[in-house]
Amino acid sequence: MPSGALNEFECTVDGACNHQTHFQQSSIGEVCWKVQRDSRPESPVRVTGSELTANGNDPSTQPVSPEKEDGSLRGNVKGNKDELAKIREGFDAWLAAFRKSRPHRDVIWRVGERANYVNTPHVIAMCGLPARGKTYIAKKLSRYLNWIGINTKVFNLGEYRRMATPLKSHHFFKQENVEAMSVRAQCALDALEDVCKWLEAGGEVGVFDATNTTFERRQLIREIIVDKMGYKLFFVESICDDPSIIESNIRQVKITSPDYANMDKEAAVEDFLQRIDHYHDQYQTLDEVEEDGLSFMKIFNTGEKVLVHKHEGHIQSRIVYYLMNIHITPRTIYLTRHGESENNLIGHIGGDSDLSPRGRQYAAELGRFIEDQKIPHLRVWTSWMKRTIQTARYIDAPQERWRALNELDAGICEELTYEEILQKYPDDFKSRDTNKFHYRYPRGESYEDLVARLEPVIMELERQENVIVVGHQAVLRCLLAYFLDHSAEDLPYIHVPLHSVIKLTPMAYGCKMETIPIPIEAVDTHRPKPVIPGYLEEKFRRPNNVTQTAGAAVESITTGSSD
Repeated sequence: MPSGALNEFECTVDGACNHQTHFQQSSIGEVCWKVQRDSRPESPVRVTGSELTANGNDPSTQPVSPEKEDGSLRGNVKGNKDELAKIREGFDAWLAAFRKSRPHRDVIWRVGERANYVNTPHVIAMCGLPARGKTYIAKKLSRYLNWIGINTKVFNLGEYRRMATPLKSHHFFKQENVEAMSVRAQCALDALEDVCKWLEAGGEVGVFDATNTTFERRQLIREIIVDKMGYKLFFVESICDDPSIIESNIRQVKITSPDYANMDKEAAVEDFLQRIDHYHDQYQTLDEVEEDGLSFMKIFNTGEKVLVHKHEGHIQSRIVYYLMNIHITPRTIYLTRHGESENNLIGHIGGDSDLSPRGRQYAAELGRFIEDQKIPHLRVWTSWMKRTIQTARYIDAPQERWRALNELDAGICEELTYEEILQKYPDDFKSRDTNKFHYRYPRGESYEDLVARLEPVIMELERQENVIVVGHQAVLRCLLAYFLDHSAEDLPYIHVPLHSVIKLTPMAYGCKMETIPIPIEAVDTHRPKPVIPGYLEEKFRRPNNVTQTAGAAVESITTGSSD
């Protein structure tokens, strides 16, 4: 085939491909350019073949991109000169088709049962050069908003690009690389469409994680998100001029990404630095004069300084407050429940009992364990309840007491056993089993209430260095759900055993957890999610005290839970 000649043909993968994919074949390989939107999990574009030439302008890579059946122009963003115009045109076509086929979000029933803090959907658009921590911020922000009950999802443009093409060298990011700019612009269009589609389906906050480094790109995003969709828009720019932070981010995060799999580390660093240079050539920071109509915040050197411009509303205020408190200083967070208590032994929930003999033994062993760890600048946090204060007595470090860390208030069920609750309040017992996160004890609290109570604790934990929290089962479940990104449904059933230390080490995009058991026996207070709501499982039965309820034989508890 002559160089540059194209031959379009249908895709078949063992006769099972349902992507309705069109290929162009050229002298440098194959370009699979158009995939039907509904058949893909994240991105509809897939480019395969050899690397682009050094200048990226080989005409044989120029794709042909037919119009989609639903009216969108996937793959029809050509050239660098009219890149933004084509994104705008493509989005308008998609929006027209979408509105014909889907009702407006005003008539869409919202999913989920948690409190709705959002009357208008929000888009948080990240901004900044590569290796400035944008994805780190986006993921932490999403985790926090989901934890407090705001339905949030991150749309990372890098993932769309990796789905679109395996081309990953710095040449792909040159501004004069017309074909690569087409692919990148198309990925941006795909991501923005997906953000809007997800928000229309009931999402509350979409985080658009991309560089968004020019005035023109940000104005286009504003036009799409605010003018056309009617959402609220807030930019978050991460600025860093500290070479040590940039180098650390590149070496710890970027060169371990899929872009540099199986590549020499030093070569990967050099390639990524050249990628940054390509972005730097066109970088325009957010400007409160030139972009006075935008709402945004700028974070300098991972929180050294923060500038906020025209933030508006409850959601943006919470985002600003949260992002002002996070940092990237290496630290470790230790979580442990109080030692076994007297109430644990007799099966009572709640209360303010003392430690049992084994609980006091655990307190002494915990003090020795922490001393052996040689943790610098350690601080100890406890609740105001006796069992946590007694557990922390042997830890040689400054101690703080938080009422916010007190155990979940069981209201009229305080200091009852589960069997007594089942006998006295069978409807409440079943209701809690059916929806444990939202159920509120009469005159007491729910897990949802506890999450709200613990928000100041999370903010302070994000500001701290090394901390050990000596807490209670329900409280530590909420903290673990935040750090490990567990859902509200799973949160009340996270296993937090007595006489164990949980070590959390924040990582680039998540948190590493280690559980360290201290070899002192204790009762097991964990009650797993019941198969039959309102039924006491085998481990909570006693052999000589049987009660009939709802047609099932239910016996009293052998161990108690503080939640």
